[in-house]
Amino acid sequence: MKIGIDQIGLFTPGQYVDLVEVAQARGVDPNKFTIGIGQDRQSVPGLTQDAVTMAANAALDFLTAEERDQVELIILGTESGVDNSKAGALYVQHLLGLNQWSRAFEIKEACYGATAGLQMAADFVAAHPDKKALVFGSDIARYGLATGGEVTQGAGAVAMLISANPRILALNNDSVYRSQSIQDFWRPVYSDIAFARGHYSTNQYIDFFQKVWAKYREETGHTLDDFKALCFHLPYTKQGLKALRKILPETNVDHQQSLLHYYDESIQYTRQIGNIYTGSLYLGLLSLLETSTSLAAGDTIGLFSYGSGAEGEFYSAELQPGFEEQLHGETHQQMLANRRQLSVPEYEKVFSEELPTDGSAYKADTSNEKARFYLAGIKNHERQYRDHLRGNEDAGAESAPDEPIA
Repeated sequence: MKIGIDQIGLFTPGQYVDLVEVAQARGVDPNKFTIGIGQDRQSVPGLTQDAVTMAANAALDFLTAEERDQVELIILGTESGVDNSKAGALYVQHLLGLNQWSRAFEIKEACYGATAGLQMAADFVAAHPDKKALVFGSDIARYGLATGGEVTQGAGAVAMLISANPRILALNNDSVYRSQSIQDFWRPVYSDIAFARGHYSTNQYIDFFQKVWAKYREETGHTLDDFKALCFHLPYTKQGLKALRKILPETNVDHQQSLLHYYDESIQYTRQIGNIYTGSLYLGLLSLLETSTSLAAGDTIGLFSYGSGAEGEFYSAELQPGFEEQLHGETHQQMLANRRQLSVPEYEKVFSEELPTDGSAYKADTSNEKARFYLAGIKNHERQYRDHLRGNEDAGAESAPDEPIA
């Protein structure tokens, strides 16, 4: 029985900043950003979008009424959680009107969370072939204005429907994974800005990839020649390229050029959106599938997931007949084209806005919010989610009377 990705959707906020303009404002050569780092634009979230709303909006690309009833597992991979107790997956479940007879939870391990969710979902479907799972990678990457990490910020979400007999990508049962406690990147609970040891983290990423790839080859007998393309976790587009170049000498020159060509197709969305942490690997996969014109059913794609702290995993998957018909490339490209460009001062203003952390009531400016699901404010310590189709109704949770806890 084949199990894998049956549908995949994407969402990113409706505004961006041009990184050439950011470089000029910071007194940096723009080539350092566009060539050295490999980024062109960066999505900028306002306070009306968070990990919950972006995840729910990403699933609108494909979710049908029938699938809403078939889903019995909902996993949100994120390192941008909105609550230290309640899982964001429960808010997503409510926003999307998903089956209440489901397991719904949030999972965290830096940028690896969505891959952990995907593998758990595959195991669930293997045990329950008539059921489906929804896995989300949804995040806002923040490092601060005028910092070394500013160029690797971004925001967005990828949603994946996992099922038996998938129509896009069937997972091969060949995962190799490795974990080790290291301090390359972290974000304490009191900070919305991540801390990172940049060069050290880059080296750890490459080291994890080389070790996991070597063990994958040893355990499976596969070589680089068995893969049509490789997709990588992409905090910025040059990161994956550094890892790929380490193993290119294992194949002939023609295949090296082919792999580099497909790699370039896999980074096009990331160049426009930026780093979305848990969703970054699957943003690259989606870019490859929706940009390439030469992939075919039966092609094998390798995927490397990395989450700082750290966890790495390599696995493969096979494209299914008719996969092209299940994609939403035109919708995604139009979404990117329709974003509003912010000037650098506008971007800095939006970036500096913060939700209250002292329990104060807050009402968001939603006048420019075009996404279906959004955050309207905070009241009595509760996030007030809204659905444009439901007007002013609180769409985040079932309402309950205010009463003391017994």
